[in-house]
Amino acid sequence: MLRRPDLGSVLLGREQEPTRLRTLRVRVLLVLTLLASNLVGVAVAAVLIFFVLPGPAVLSPVFFVPSVIVVPVYVTLAIIVGSLWGARVVQRRARWFLEGRDPTDRERATTLRLPGRVTVIQAFLWLLGAAVITPAYGVVDPSSIPVVGFTIVFAGMVVCGAAFLLADFGLRPVAAAALSTGRPPRARFLGAMTRLRVAWALGSGVPITGLIIVAVYTLAGRALSLDRLAVVVIVLGATSLLAGFLLISLATASMLGPLRSVRWAMQDISAGTLSRRVVVYDATELGELQRGFNQMAAGLQERERLRDLFGRHVGRDVAEAAEMDDPELGGRASRVGVVFVDLIGSTEMAVRSEAAEVVDVLNRFFAVVVETVEAYDGIVDSFLGDAALVVFGAPRAMADPATATLACARALGERLPARVPDCRAGIGASYGEVVAGYVGADDRLEYTVIGDAVNEASRLCELAKAQPGLVLASGVAASAAAEVERDRWKVVGSEVVRGRDQPTQLCAPASD
Repeated sequence: MLRRPDLGSVLLGREQEPTRLRTLRVRVLLVLTLLASNLVGVAVAAVLIFFVLPGPAVLSPVFFVPSVIVVPVYVTLAIIVGSLWGARVVQRRARWFLEGRDPTDRERATTLRLPGRVTVIQAFLWLLGAAVITPAYGVVDPSSIPVVGFTIVFAGMVVCGAAFLLADFGLRPVAAAALSTGRPPRARFLGAMTRLRVAWALGSGVPITGLIIVAVYTLAGRALSLDRLAVVVIVLGATSLLAGFLLISLATASMLGPLRSVRWAMQDISAGTLSRRVVVYDATELGELQRGFNQMAAGLQERERLRDLFGRHVGRDVAEAAEMDDPELGGRASRVGVVFVDLIGSTEMAVRSEAAEVVDVLNRFFAVVVETVEAYDGIVDSFLGDAALVVFGAPRAMADPATATLACARALGERLPARVPDCRAGIGASYGEVVAGYVGADDRLEYTVIGDAVNEASRLCELAKAQPGLVLASGVAASAAAEVERDRWKVVGSEVVRGRDQPTQLCAPASD
């Protein structure tokens, strides 16, 4: 099966990667994504100022100093300072992550605010750039101040929106490590709806605001040719479309990551992988969805564990019947087949052997019994020390319980000596009417069968211990079985078993 990314993207690696590799991955992603977004923002601002927006021709020689010296120097310094500053903030506030230890509650809260801290750094550098570059142009021509200042601020707002979403993406490994040890603090984080609104406002609202300003500029009587106005509208409109698409895509991707991880995990749960969990890396309501899924999956896994334990304790059929109908005290008459299997000489074996050896023999003995009984659709009603009581026809009805009973008794007589040669067991099979149901008290129930057929199987088991093949069945069981199975048995005598007035016809496998 194709391994899906733990953190929503292959770029973020796996949750179980070494800390050093995860740290390197986070640093590289942050630097590259933030650098790219800032360079794109600078390029867009330069194109708007130099070629699109109305105002003085800032590419003329009189603007040589701000255009050729101030802008390149500041952009270079801002990139260097911003990279070092951002790396320092991440290193200081996520020191626990670099050290490979669990965070404190305060460290967790601080770590989850890192995307906002990184965005504040970007906003500060863009505002500082506006404060430095705008006066540099204004000294040459004061009419350039509105164009340069507003363009830098607007471009910076769009870049900051992208920077927050990119930082949130790049810092997912750190957020996942923080959230793996506890819930996020109650401090407010940008939720899914707020992220979409902010993305729309910065990606589309800001460029459209620029269009409105240009329109006001034109209506105020400023000379602006139709061709120039058309160019401004086209460029700002295209910028609005592209910036809006970029920020909405980033915001949507940040929401789809957690949703996709839950969807993938649900598919695994549906396929039976109840141990599946998702990595919680979002501090918003989407992270609560991830956490809630993990709690649900843990509950399902625990329920399945208890169901398996219950099934192994009382039998699969009894467990399924209990799930379908609420168990209650009482029972109903049913015609069932009963097989009683009892070890011979278990008391002497317990005396002469170590306890571990006795348990090993019993486990191998019961393993063969359970395997054989399940092959014939019966249930092991109970283990009675070194004996087993087997039932056919309850609680799940069978078309021909008598045939299954005799076939199982014969198979046990063949398999036990071959599979567990260091012990011998008597096997008695009977068929008749019993009361099958739950006995006990309201707060402690046990499914069992009670009746003459059970007693008869137990008595036949004792008699079988003296037979060569160690297997006996009642004549009633043989008569009720299908002809193909009945022909495999022979009458070997009759005897009045304890608890009865009439003799019981004894049958043994014809091969004995």
